[in-house]
Amino acid sequence: MVGLERLTTTKLSTWVEQAKVLAHQGQVANRIPKLALANPDWFAVYICCRSGQTFSQGDTSCVFPLMSAIKPFSLLYLLEQFGAETVFQWVGVEPSDAPFNSLQQLIADHGRPRNPMINSGAITLADKLPGKHASDCAKRSAASGDRLEQFCQWLNKLAGCQLSLDEEMLASVRSSGSQANRAITQYLTEAGSVKNPEIALDTYEQICSLSGQVEDLARLGLLLACESELILAQHRRIVNSLMLTCGLYKASSQYALRIGLPMKSGISGALLAVVPDQGAIACYSPALDSIGNSMGAIAFVEALSQGLQLSVFGG
Repeated sequence: MVGLERLTTTKLSTWVEQAKVLAHQGQVANRIPKLALANPDWFAVYICCRSGQTFSQGDTSCVFPLMSAIKPFSLLYLLEQFGAETVFQWVGVEPSDAPFNSLQQLIADHGRPRNPMINSGAITLADKLPGKHASDCAKRSAASGDRLEQFCQWLNKLAGCQLSLDEEMLASVRSSGSQANRAITQYLTEAGSVKNPEIALDTYEQICSLSGQVEDLARLGLLLACESELILAQHRRIVNSLMLTCGLYKASSQYALRIGLPMKSGISGALLAVVPDQGAIACYSPALDSIGNSMGAIAFVEALSQGLQLSVFGG
């Protein structure tokens, strides 16, 4: 047996307990009021293997917004809809050493988003999601909702998960009035990267408010981990590559060395790790480090990767 197949419930329990200790060093995100209500002691993990075997432990009934952990899947969706050549006319593929919501980097890059895993790239892609377009205020909300519904139905059908929009979380996101994202959207519009700024930002906030349990996130990860007739292999490789180099923001290169897996985090405490050809690992632990990555979840995946020699670069 290799990789994930060698996992046992005893090893799983040991690594979870170790990670929960480290999670206490982090802080729950407070920029969005409802996120700030999360219990820092919550910890959940769900692992889906290619064989169909699953492992889970912790607070797996918790429902949480995916936040930026959804970004690989909006990229995958657009790759499937339009192809790589078109998508990478809109966004780049370069790692970033700036914060995920940096306007300064976008300005330095002349309005071209560095990659799809940071906010400027994800807002640009939200502008391109298939669905209704609208030019007046009365139709903007309907247009954003139509785009979200098509995207959510596509994900749920392909992955067999049950994501849904958390309306209270969306209201909380909107109430926080993210000035950084508004400034990014305005600059993207001025640079010609975004055509419908109000719909782009509203759609972005909606897709980040898609919520589910840790099992749902793991089932999404299987779309990226295993060959399927439903997703082009080239598109899976592209998304996994960008997760490896960009998925943990400016800490991505550090964890590529230490863990060696495509990963994506969200400020809710969500974390997805893909083990190509083997399965997917999803974690939820709300306490974050200073960069915005879940401390407990990363500690768990690092222990798992090293213990089972999961790195894509070999044992």
